[in-house]
Amino acid sequence: MEENKGQLNIELNDEVAQGIYSNLALIAHSSAEFVLDFIRVLPGLPKAQVKSRIIMTPEHAKRLLVALQDNIVRYEQQFGMIKNLDGAGGATIPMNFGGTNTQA
Repeated sequence: MEENKGQLNIELNDEVAQGIYSNLALIAHSSAEFVLDFIRVLPGLPKAQVKSRIIMTPEHAKRLLVALQDNIVRYEQQFGMIKNLDGAGGATIPMNFGGTNTQA
């Protein structure tokens, strides 16, 4: 049997391949791990639901940061600069998404 040394086969099933839409991410950390909560906020609704939680080591969090930075640079080279949000780093959440405010 031949081994593929240094290669990792990654499986992506149909359900996971569809992805989960998230328009808000909250990040927390301890000395041992980073916790990333991906949330979907819907206009006019006072509650938002965490759709996915990813827990990783600080080393993997830093690798993710580097990979995101690299991909953002390549994205902006191809499609142009991504608009910065006001207050980035502690951004306020636009609960009405720029549309009209609705009430239930």
